[in-house]
Amino acid sequence: MLRLDDLLIFVQTAEAGSFSAAARQMDLTPSLASSCIQRLERELDARLFVRSTRRLRLSEDGERYLPHARSILAAVEGGQHVLAQERREISGTLRLSAPSDFGRNVLAPWLDEFQQSHPGLSLHLRISDQNADFFQQSLDAVIRYGVLADSGLVSLPLAPGNLRTLCAAPAYLERFGTPQTPDDLRQHNCLRYVMGEVTHERWSFQLPDGAQTVTVTGNRVSDDADVVRRWAVAGLGLIYKSRLDVFADLEAGRLVEIFPTTYGEPAPLQLVSSHRTAVTPALQKLREFLQSCCQDRVPAPLV
Repeated sequence: MLRLDDLLIFVQTAEAGSFSAAARQMDLTPSLASSCIQRLERELDARLFVRSTRRLRLSEDGERYLPHARSILAAVEGGQHVLAQERREISGTLRLSAPSDFGRNVLAPWLDEFQQSHPGLSLHLRISDQNADFFQQSLDAVIRYGVLADSGLVSLPLAPGNLRTLCAAPAYLERFGTPQTPDDLRQHNCLRYVMGEVTHERWSFQLPDGAQTVTVTGNRVSDDADVVRRWAVAGLGLIYKSRLDVFADLEAGRLVEIFPTTYGEPAPLQLVSSHRTAVTPALQKLREFLQSCCQDRVPAPLV
């Protein structure tokens, strides 16, 4: 069985050009260094050095084996570094902003679990459906749906395959019927939300024969997406929301998906940072954790 110490002495000797020089670098005696090389040669059944009274040089087998020995040592060192990084406790403060519905009902419980694993971490969470300002609000990251438009920011995907899904409470569907096509939405009460000054009332669907957009109407509008979802659960109308937001309601039967999930409009979830230097180890660990949390809630695309 190969010993890492022997490999290290072999590499050091090859680079130093003598047993004595390698031994000095490793605080060993020349005889011990020579013994380690002899043991390695027996294990490999190969002669690694050509020895003479005046000089020491690598043999042909030694020349061929040297890059592999270096690669083995580098792999071991890399593995030790990864484990050390994993064991290193993250600490400090993470200041985050998230959309209202996702932040309150999905993200908050996930953050509880994340903080239990990293008790040295302090979390500051802002809940808002409005655009966040990194600098005025001193944010480390913003969690948002959609594709990043500002190239000056850094986007770390959390759920790139997430889609919007059309759904309603069973009570609503029993009373008013289930839409069969996007055109049928014109005859239904569609619950809408406002972001900024824009009301999201043009609902797009990716149908087999192409995209279709329908302008919907309804008797309730809010600038808080969580409120809109609660209206739908109460049986007051249809909603068209991120599947991540309504996953728990679908699992519990409080809401029912109406069209196949693959017809939904893309709604990728991003973790957005102001600059690459702002992506700290704590933020990277949070990103990996949230990615794993999102994985089972996003349906696999049809092939």
